Amino acid sequence: MTARAGEPFDTNRAASGIEAALSAPVPTAGPTADEGEPATGEWTVTRGEGFLLLPLWESEALTGVYGARWNDAEAAAEANLAALVAELDRRWGPHRTLSMRVPLHRGRTGEPLPEPFRTLAAKDCYGDLAVWGPVRPGGPPAAPRWLALSLNQSDGDAPMIMTALISDRPLTEPADRD
Repeated sequence: MTARAGEPFDTNRAASGIEAALSAPVPTAGPTADEGEPATGEWTVTRGEGFLLLPLWESEALTGVYGARWNDAEAAAEANLAALVAELDRRWGPHRTLSMRVPLHRGRTGEPLPEPFRTLAAKDCYGDLAVWGPVRPGGPPAAPRWLALSLNQSDGDAPMIMTALISDRPLTEPADRD
């Protein structure tokens, strides 16, 4: 569960959260660590060397949801992602797509992954990434950041989760090791 569970999706709120995260400090060293709501422990952000990963939206659990209802839930989640991608394309220009094919394959075979892909895999965030960057956060001149959005689901009954990945370095697909 994330701290976004039960919240309706709002494009403007999600975009504002991304803007704030783009200006937030990114760890320069140290271990990767999850943070949660103080009262509930629900996931709010993961911080690791050079990146932040945060949930933007979480659907309702899909336990017992099948057929047309599941298809409708999936279509609604994809529409939420498309609306946010369109808004960010308007702000920062067209995104590029980064496939999660290699991290998915390497994760299944136990091959090591570089960060932030190791954390994405650990969180079951295998949805392809819509990537912008470098972008510069608002305010005084700041170091460039890279932003990636994805829609993820860890299994058929779990909620769908939209995440934002903020990085202080370019996001490129890890090499495929045959």
